[in-house]
Amino acid sequence: MSDNELFPGFFARGLALHVQADAALVINDLHLGIEEMHNRDGTMLPRFNFREIKDHLAHVFAELRTPEAPLKSIVINGDLKHEFGRISEQEWSEVLDMLTFLQSHCEKIVLVKGNHDTTLGPIAKWKGITIEEEGFFLPASETFATHGHKLFEDNNAYRKAKTVVIGNEHPAVSVREGVKAETFKCFLAGHFDGRQLIVVPSLNRVTSGTNILQSKLLSPYLHQPLQDFRVWAVEDKPYFLGRIGDLG
Repeated sequence: MSDNELFPGFFARGLALHVQADAALVINDLHLGIEEMHNRDGTMLPRFNFREIKDHLAHVFAELRTPEAPLKSIVINGDLKHEFGRISEQEWSEVLDMLTFLQSHCEKIVLVKGNHDTTLGPIAKWKGITIEEEGFFLPASETFATHGHKLFEDNNAYRKAKTVVIGNEHPAVSVREGVKAETFKCFLAGHFDGRQLIVVPSLNRVTSGTNILQSKLLSPYLHQPLQDFRVWAVEDKPYFLGRIGDLG
């Protein structure tokens, strides 16, 4: 396998997951509109999340752009927007702009519902996109993409899946050199319930995420021993770091 291949046919492309057999790109946890919520709560943040996500994805699309293998779908695997109970002006503007941008790079957009997506329906309807309540099945690779905040073990697509892809956790890893330590968003690859499990990092640029070496993880898919999960830190490209058990 190449340095950015998590399992055969599953590639880390920046902070996105390329599922080669389905010509699909899986992204998650954009949390568009997060700055407006913080500003309203008294923490002043400049609005940079949307711009930096769009720039990052533009590099990913440039890397993937081949006439022989255009993207058939982009799966937004939960938490496209940030607010739980309302749609802010910033969210309306940025989510619509982001969906238009993504639609220009694929044949189909898939929206999987995340725990922050309680009021995403009106925006999705405006763009003519259906929201997948539990997850989405990619048939060629037999992959079930689900946000990761809940288990859907009775879902028929989950039952026939060989690989599960989740977001939600915002995984990150701290790398230390001498007295200096830096935290990087990261991919995780392991197993759950007899299936391959891939955890995709957050696209949200406001925070680095949850340090997998120090923090209690929230996703029920990760309530298990994680020592054998493999880790790829993402900076200018993905870097394979080895097993979680060897990093602590």
